[in-house]
Amino acid sequence: MIETLLPSNVAVQTCQASEGNGVQLMAEEECAIANAVISRRREFSIGRACARAALAKLGFLPCAIPSGPHREPLWPSGIVGSITHCAGFYGAAVALQKDYLALGIDAEVDEELPSGVLSLISGDEERYWIANAAGRLNWGRLLFSAKESIFKAWFPLTREWLGFEDAVVTISPDDGSFVARLPHKLMPATGRPGELRGRFRIADGLILTAVSIEGPRSRGISCCA
Repeated sequence: MIETLLPSNVAVQTCQASEGNGVQLMAEEECAIANAVISRRREFSIGRACARAALAKLGFLPCAIPSGPHREPLWPSGIVGSITHCAGFYGAAVALQKDYLALGIDAEVDEELPSGVLSLISGDEERYWIANAAGRLNWGRLLFSAKESIFKAWFPLTREWLGFEDAVVTISPDDGSFVARLPHKLMPATGRPGELRGRFRIADGLILTAVSIEGPRSRGISCCA
């Protein structure tokens, strides 16, 4: 389903937990989870398997995807990508760097946020919108997922951390999109205040969000930016 949120030249691979039995890591990846518990090893290994399958759709041979100092995936040269997982679901999206500057995807179980979390991940404007939003959807969880996608795209592009308070997200339920304003952050190479756009989908017990930041050669492709 994540593929419906991204342009056609982004390669996506998803799988369910039941499809991840027997997945093996490459040697360069082992150090990232050398001391991890079994559940974390499983999450990591299935996520990497999805990433390799997505890369294969772009014509890449199987390769290691180790982790950087901040646990970020280190993609092959010329590739940008993002990996996500939640209970029972795993996914990865990759694209050529000449087409996209960064990607961010996130999957969450479609349920309410734990008590007290909304106040930690949202600002006054966002909480006001959620309090008055139509429908009985888990808007708080969607907001959390949107910000996760935004942060996953932002960090590899800028090497800067974002706090939840740094992004002010406006959700558009009618067309399944969202816009994040980053008033205190500047977009690389433009010097303008950051603004990122993404899309979301809620289906089959999941909340899925995706952000893609176009490169200069892909401007004009009709997609989320």
